[in-house]
Amino acid sequence: MYRRILAAGIVIAGCCCLIVASASADEPLRSAHFQIDESVVGGSGLTQESSPNYQAGEVIGDIGIGNSASSGYQVSAGYDTTGNPALTFVVDGADTSFGGFSPSAAATATATFTVIDYTSYGYVIQVVGDPPSNGSHTISAMATTGASVPGTEQFGMNVVKNTNFCGSGCDVGANPDYGQFGATSAGPTANYDTPNMFRYVSGETIVQSPKSSGAITYTISYIINVTSLTPGGHYGSNQFLICTGTY
Repeated sequence: MYRRILAAGIVIAGCCCLIVASASADEPLRSAHFQIDESVVGGSGLTQESSPNYQAGEVIGDIGIGNSASSGYQVSAGYDTTGNPALTFVVDGADTSFGGFSPSAAATATATFTVIDYTSYGYVIQVVGDPPSNGSHTISAMATTGASVPGTEQFGMNVVKNTNFCGSGCDVGANPDYGQFGATSAGPTANYDTPNMFRYVSGETIVQSPKSSGAITYTISYIINVTSLTPGGHYGSNQFLICTGTY
C-alpha cells in the first residue's frame, strides 16, 4: 500500500579550486636589475609629455580598454589591468526542499550558483553526492539522460529551463543568466543542457567554460519521481558542487 513521502531535501555545498599554472608568456619581463609588470604595444603610457607648443596626457591608454575574443583566445586590453587570474564561486541557495511526493506527478526543486571568472582561461563545475535516501532506501538516480516518468523512481537534474515537462503549466528552472555581457561559450554540458531531459551521475561535469566569461548565474533543476511502493518518510541528500579553473 502506498505511503505518502513526508518530505525531502538536498543540502548543497560548494568549493572552488584555482590552479595557477606556470607559463613564460604570462610572466612579467624581468632581469637582475628591472621588472616590467604591465607591458604594452602601442602609443599608450604617455606621462604629461610637453614642449612650448604641445602637451600630451595619458589619453590612449585610458580609452584603449576592453575585451576581444574568438573561440581560441581572449584578450583583456588596458594598461592598468591586472594579470592575476581570479575565479569566484558562490552557491546562492544551500538548502533545497521538494516538499511532499506523489506517484502521479514529479516533485521539483531548484538551486542556483554564480561563477565570476577573470583571466583564469576557463572552469568546470562538477556535482558530487548520492541521490536522496531514507534509511536503506535510495531514490534511483537517472544514469541515462531521459524524460520525467511519474510512477517510476527517478532522481535527475539539468541546468536549463524546463517547460510543460509534466503537463500544462509545469515549469521549473531557468536558463543561465549571462548578465551584462550576454551569452558566451560558457554553459551546461551536453548531458545537462536539454530542456525536459534529466540525468544524475555523481562526479560528472555539469557546466564548463573554455575561457574567461564574466559573471554567470546558473540554475539547477531537480526532479524526483516515486512509485506507489516507495517507502514513506523523510528523504535527504548532501551534494557538493566543485568549481575548478582550467588552462
